[in-house]
Amino acid sequence: MPKAASAATWAPFLRADKRSSASAKSSISNITSAEEVEIAHTARKWSGKVNTDSTHPPEGLFNKDPETIARALASKRVSPKGPGSGMRMLTFYINRAGHNLSATRRAKLDKAKELLSARVRRAHARAKKAEKRGE
Repeated sequence: MPKAASAATWAPFLRADKRSSASAKSSISNITSAEEVEIAHTARKWSGKVNTDSTHPPEGLFNKDPETIARALASKRVSPKGPGSGMRMLTFYINRAGHNLSATRRAKLDKAKELLSARVRRAHARAKKAEKRGE
């Protein structure tokens, strides 16, 4: 359990979006732990509210090697709409993890992104080629 922090410790990190300063001060004084601060912080972010049913990655996928990540995100089972959808999911994950990623983890995810990008390019090329044949 995280050590409780005073409201003054977290005050610089909390913004009073569309609230009066009085109500912001009272809400800050009610926060007693780092966990509550994190919950309050993510509740205001648009990305915390994202709920999609278009991709279904297996648990722990982003902790695997780059080749496995790229292969899984390009598969129809994980990304029914194609590898482009998997690319968006990987980018979203990297952006959400932000500064919490270690340099080695970030490098592995970037490598997975490169591999997946190559798959996306190949898929687009195949689609264009099929389109020309159909004309």
